[in-house]
Amino acid sequence: MPSAGILATRTRPRDGTSTSHPFRHQGEPMNSSNPTVVLVHGAFVDGSGWQPIHDILTDAGLDVAVTQHPTRSLAEDVTEVHQVIEAQDGLVLLVGHSYGGVVITEAGTHPQVAGLVYVAAFAPDAGESVASMLAEPDPNTPAPPIVPRKDSSLVVDRDHFHDAFAADLPAGQARFMADSQIPWGGAALSTAVTEPAWQSKPSWYVIATDDRMIPPAAQEGMAARAGASVETVAASHSVYVSQPEAVADLIKRAAKAIDL
Repeated sequence: MPSAGILATRTRPRDGTSTSHPFRHQGEPMNSSNPTVVLVHGAFVDGSGWQPIHDILTDAGLDVAVTQHPTRSLAEDVTEVHQVIEAQDGLVLLVGHSYGGVVITEAGTHPQVAGLVYVAAFAPDAGESVASMLAEPDPNTPAPPIVPRKDSSLVVDRDHFHDAFAADLPAGQARFMADSQIPWGGAALSTAVTEPAWQSKPSWYVIATDDRMIPPAAQEGMAARAGASVETVAASHSVYVSQPEAVADLIKRAAKAIDL
């Protein structure tokens, strides 16, 4: 995954201005002015992994939608996310995990999107794709065990999935995730972002400190470049499954922070 060095050379502020909005009082109840939260999954998994966070957010009174995009091409995934956005009544808060961060970066310029939450996710700049961000791997960081299939789509090696993708989940749960993977398509990796939504929308970022798919230092670099408000969580790449309360807490704060 991208090295901290690559991202550090590309990090730049957005004209020196902060995109964060002041948080409302922590105890303030959710109300109808809150945006709908749209949860966007990453590569190798589907939207069902969001269930713990979905349940926490809906119990807190937020409306939530979960996308089921195929991860074959960025254009197709953005189209599907736009369909979900446009089915909502009012503004939305996009939340993306891993490759889902690329999707929300491109889809987030939609006028209904009020903000972005990245969860151990790629946050590319204009002209960057996953492939370009992977082009110069950090030699001091073990490469994630991603392997090609006969059709050139990608999966995580089943024997190494637990350690690399979900080290803080029970072995049985990680094995099911490994056995039920959705292949990641080449056009999803190679298509560059055109206009990063984080340049014009407020953003938040959950950094997973024990991530072995996207190095934490790379996550820090992307979050800094986007000017995101950061929450650091001791968790694997599957932080949204293993630490749903921490991730949901940041999402709730982001929803409260958006000035509707």
